[in-house]
Amino acid sequence: MTGICVIFDLDGTLVDSEGLCNQAFLDLLPQLGDTVESLIQRYRGKKLAPILADLEGRLCQKLPDTFELHYRQHVAEVFSRELKPMPGVLEMLETTNFPKCIASSGPPLKIRQALQVSGLAPYFGDSIFSSYEVGSWKPEPGLFQYAANAMGFMPSQCVVVEDSEVGIEAAAAAGMKAFRYMRNGETSSCWVGDEVPFDDMLQLPRLLAQFVSYAQPIIQRGLAR
Repeated sequence: MTGICVIFDLDGTLVDSEGLCNQAFLDLLPQLGDTVESLIQRYRGKKLAPILADLEGRLCQKLPDTFELHYRQHVAEVFSRELKPMPGVLEMLETTNFPKCIASSGPPLKIRQALQVSGLAPYFGDSIFSSYEVGSWKPEPGLFQYAANAMGFMPSQCVVVEDSEVGIEAAAAAGMKAFRYMRNGETSSCWVGDEVPFDDMLQLPRLLAQFVSYAQPIIQRGLAR
């Protein structure tokens, strides 16, 4: 297999879901004194179980056994009404001709709903990989490694598009080039390896083409060994 495979994160990268997911915490836990923005920064890219444990610690109380179920139901309802693709994503996908897939920490049902509601499902078909199916969560490399293997590519042939530090760490651990989407002038205090930051999805096809032009000879030498 020649060329590259582009592995996309979903929440906060392709769909504008992070605000909705964190607003759901505030809707269900009105005693929280946080803003949506502060929760996004605190919980971006993280698995739900440690998020709920953190909430219990901060509230000094145990959440009801049914909280996760109610939370996921509430998020699904909000997604059905309000979820949109990130700015420029539809245009970007139209002009990105490389093989591509989704690798998300979310449950499969949530991933598929998000893709359907946002209109992105036709671009990915069945090339969707969930931590809940693979049994590996970012910053572990397992999800990205599994996706690469399933798509028929070596890790060195894969590019990961992410918005979270844990996702960038997972890409680095998997031996993949990472492009970090940073919207609205966001900055990061933690850079991992030689990641490439960008703030406009319409820039991505050009950045990918530049990477292929630079990296293809190196990839081919590695495959020939």
